[in-house]
Amino acid sequence: MLGHLFGAAGAVEAILTIKSMQENIFLPTTNLENPDPKLDLDYVANQATAGAIPYALSNGFGFGGHNAVLAFKKVY
Repeated sequence: MLGHLFGAAGAVEAILTIKSMQENIFLPTTNLENPDPKLDLDYVANQATAGAIPYALSNGFGFGGHNAVLAFKKVY
């Protein structure tokens, strides 16, 4: 929904992940119009959904093979 932010993409994704956990809202996958009926997944398509998020992962894949994963845990 934002386009590619190049070097800032990982930081923005991490911030959005943390804010989602704080606000208890699953951010949507945009433009998901035809999910595969063979997959039994709980899709969050085109509109945010409320729900508790105790853990979350933020994956970053950069140019030249730079990869990082951040794991977050909600502390009550």
